[in-house]
Amino acid sequence: MPAHPDVAVVPVVRAWSWRLVPALLVCLAAPAFFVARIPWLGWVLLAAGLLAALVAERTDAAATPAAAADASRPGAAGTAAAGIGPPSLLRDLSLIAVGMLIVSAIPLKAELDNLAILRFALALGGAVAVPYAISRWVYRDRAIRFPWRGGGRWTRFQWTWLVGVLLLAWLILPFYFITSGVYLNWPVVDTPDLIARLFVGVGAVGIWDELFFICTCFALLRRHFRFWQANVLQSIVFVSFLWELGYQAWGPFLTIPFALLQGFIFMKTRSLAYVVTVHLLFDAVVFLVLVHAHNPGMLDWLFLV
Repeated sequence: MPAHPDVAVVPVVRAWSWRLVPALLVCLAAPAFFVARIPWLGWVLLAAGLLAALVAERTDAAATPAAAADASRPGAAGTAAAGIGPPSLLRDLSLIAVGMLIVSAIPLKAELDNLAILRFALALGGAVAVPYAISRWVYRDRAIRFPWRGGGRWTRFQWTWLVGVLLLAWLILPFYFITSGVYLNWPVVDTPDLIARLFVGVGAVGIWDELFFICTCFALLRRHFRFWQANVLQSIVFVSFLWELGYQAWGPFLTIPFALLQGFIFMKTRSLAYVVTVHLLFDAVVFLVLVHAHNPGMLDWLFLV
């Protein structure tokens, strides 16, 4: 099946490369920001990663002077954008760094008041919009895309997996949230207004997760590394964000497989619509579990815990 035109062409990459070092440094800034909560360490890691990317690109250019000369000729930028020239690791890592810096500017504690909702909307929205704008209108390489339909119609397996997601979430999430007590990381929702705000907030953040971690971080990393390498790197950023958001205690045992699986699904389907659907079904159960945990007796009939 031919790829959807909105899906960027992935160049052939080596199994191992020193370019993994700057990418790892940039991605390790995420646990510094969102897990350890040491901003200066995150800034240092981002700076070190971008500097290492610059050194790597200059070293590669010096090793291949003919290719470097060809890349500098008029019209070469358009050739690279068309997928003929190699993508720039420095540029792509800078887009991830910009997004992380914007997100790290706000506390990620789950809150439902108007100011918190506005803060989340501006920061999370900016973390997707600003890298996209830089890629499209400054770098002019259109490295970030949002392939909604991707590879075509959903297969029987894809529809079956949606049912599987609901079943797994129903079995696992109540036990995780309630027995670990992490539901207390979310505000009490005991009125119709707060329950509605929680529903919108959980869904909005779930959609954003796929726009930033998958369509931005994973897609940019995939331009330079093998699938499994890019997937592991994006999962570091994904899981770190979810940790500060509230998925703590033994939450990484759930969020790490989830992040890796979402990257795998996107790689196979090339469909933002599908990974968003998977995520929203999962988050629908998260929402119900949080309501259940904060309101004993309300949804006892729905869950086993």
